[in-house]
Amino acid sequence: MYQENAKKQFELLQNKKDAVILGVESSCDETAAAVVRGGRFVLSNIIASQIDIHRRFGGVVPEVASRNHTLALPAIIDEALKAANITSKELDAVAVTYGAGLIGALLVGVSAAKAYAYAIDKPLIAVNHIEAHVAANYISHPTLTPPFVALVASGGHTLLLDIPDYNGYELLGGTLDDALGEAFDKVARTVGLPYPGGPNVERMAKAGKADIAFYKHAKGVRSDLALSYSGLKTAVVNYVHTLRQKGEEIPVADICASFTQEAVELLAKTTVEAVKRAGRTRLVLAGGVASNGDLRAALEREGNAHGFSVSYPPPVLCTDNAAMVASRAYFMARGNIGLVGLDLNAKSHLTFGAHL
Repeated sequence: MYQENAKKQFELLQNKKDAVILGVESSCDETAAAVVRGGRFVLSNIIASQIDIHRRFGGVVPEVASRNHTLALPAIIDEALKAANITSKELDAVAVTYGAGLIGALLVGVSAAKAYAYAIDKPLIAVNHIEAHVAANYISHPTLTPPFVALVASGGHTLLLDIPDYNGYELLGGTLDDALGEAFDKVARTVGLPYPGGPNVERMAKAGKADIAFYKHAKGVRSDLALSYSGLKTAVVNYVHTLRQKGEEIPVADICASFTQEAVELLAKTTVEAVKRAGRTRLVLAGGVASNGDLRAALEREGNAHGFSVSYPPPVLCTDNAAMVASRAYFMARGNIGLVGLDLNAKSHLTFGAHL
């Protein structure tokens, strides 16, 4: 009976411009719930961060993250509804991140969303985490419409996507190994900066000089638009280890500035080529690293030089959040995709364009 009712309600969402959707996000170490109307207007966006919990370990511990999601999520959902000043009866659907991410953490959110959707007899929509990051731009830029190119940069992903329409995602290029955010975190640990590494590297870079050449040879844009940060990360590690073996002082600020410049320049040049090949005039940023000021500045310079505009969400929508999940679900429903049953399972890895 539930599935029949959910299908009927989901069909109505294709033409409901002001649909109200509850989003649930638990793919890593943020426990989040949000209520979004019409895919673009946030009524509430509640995020419980676990940064302080994981800082003592120097990074996210999956089992600890899962346990804390379990403890926090019921209250977070209630708080999201309360902050939005609505009841569960006023919701049109429930959306949840089912991948990609830490499998245990994802399972907590998926289980909670399934139970909640069933309890209130509303459709359940399964959302791809990376596609949701892109959708954060629809919230921060209410007039934004496809087509455009998206750069998704986070701790787990560095991807260049062509977005021809709301539900189209074509992979243009991406990392062959480490994501940019992962490289930032590794460099931070190497020079002794606390978790989370990215913001601390950015902060230290502002006080340093980018005068260390970690790449021995200039890195050009690959024909396949692939990126690699493993070599740069290793070069930084080797540089620091060599100084320590010699008993020399570690120039933390200069290392951060030099690493940032090389990492950002390579990504900016590759992004320019992706925009050109796709024939687009707009680039949007998404993901945690999209809040990095050096990356934003570099891409804005390239946009001015090559004739494309650059947009990005505020920091609160760059980090993992549930508002972007609800937004993505809205456009999926409008395109008649994403409805799932109570047999939904979490997936640690996902491909684009394959919807349940």
